[in-house]
Amino acid sequence: MNRYSRVIGTGGYLPEEILTNDQISETVDTSDSWIYERTGIKSRRIAGPNETASSMAEIAARQAIEAAQIDPEEIDLIVVATGTPDRVYPSTGCLLQQRLGIKQCMAFDVQAACSGSIFALSIADQYVKSGAAQKVLVIGTEICSRLVDWTDRTTCILFGDGAGAVLLGASEETGILSTHIHSDGEYEDLLYCPNPQAATEANKGESGFISMRGNEVFKVAVNTLGRIVDETLEANRLDKSDIDWLVPHQANIRIIAATAKKLKMSMEQVVVTLENQGNTSSASVLLAFNEAVRDGRIRRNQVVLLEAFGAGFTWGSVLLKY
Repeated sequence: MNRYSRVIGTGGYLPEEILTNDQISETVDTSDSWIYERTGIKSRRIAGPNETASSMAEIAARQAIEAAQIDPEEIDLIVVATGTPDRVYPSTGCLLQQRLGIKQCMAFDVQAACSGSIFALSIADQYVKSGAAQKVLVIGTEICSRLVDWTDRTTCILFGDGAGAVLLGASEETGILSTHIHSDGEYEDLLYCPNPQAATEANKGESGFISMRGNEVFKVAVNTLGRIVDETLEANRLDKSDIDWLVPHQANIRIIAATAKKLKMSMEQVVVTLENQGNTSSASVLLAFNEAVRDGRIRRNQVVLLEAFGAGFTWGSVLLKY
C-alpha cells in the first residue's frame, strides 16, 4: 500500500497595515512606476508593533486546522520555516505549539530563507511517508519589515510580512509526488542578513539588515529555477503540459515569468500574489497556495508545482496532486 502526505487544510494571514510604493517614495529616491516595472510590486503588508512570527503563525495555523476539520491534538509534528523567529530559542515552532495548546507533539524550526516552506514541506513529507507522523502542520511566517533598512532602496521596496500554513495528513490517495531541495553556500555574500550578536572582529559594525546584490541574485535564480523544473519533471516522468498550476516564490515578477516560460505555461496558470504582498520570504509560497485553494482556482486532483529560491543559496520544489 502506498502512503502519501496529502494536503488536508490550508491557511494564511496578512497584517492589516498596507505600505504602498508611493509611501516608500516619500523617504527614498524611488517611485511607484520604478518599483512596479522592476519587481511587479505595488504594496506590501507590515506587521503591527505587537505582532510576532508566532502570533501570525497561530492565525494561519488555526485556519488550516479548521479547514481540515481536525482537533489540534491530532497534530504529531509542527515545522515552522522562518528567518525572523520570536526568539533565538525556544523555537517559533515550540511557541506556536504552546499557542495552539498542543501538549504531545514534536515542534522545531527550519531556516532556509525564502526556500524555507519548501524545505519544511520536504521534511514533513518524509515524516508522513515513513510512518513517523500522521498529521503535520507546516508554517512559513516572516516579519521581514524588521530586517529591512528603510533607507536602502535596493531592499526596502521588496519585502513584506505574513504567514502561510498547510496541514498534511497520511493518505492512500496521491498527494505529494516528490520534493527536491538543494543548497550552495558559495553564494553566501550575494544575499544575507548579519547577526550583530554573533559579530567577530572581521564583521563587527555590520548592521542587522538584509544585504543583497540584486542583479547577481536574479541571474542565479532564473538559471537555478529552470533546472529545478527539469529535475522535478524528469523524476516524475511528466511533461510540462501535465502541470496544472505553478505556485512560485513571490520575489520578482520577471523571475516568475521566466519560470512560467520554462514550463510553457501562460501566466493565467501561475498564482501571483506579489503585487499586493511583496516578498514574504518563507511565507510566500504557502500564502499563494492558500489563496488559490480558497478562491477555487486550485481544485482537487490538479497537479501543482511549488518552487522557491532563497539566500544560501537554497532552492527547491514540491510537486503534488491537490
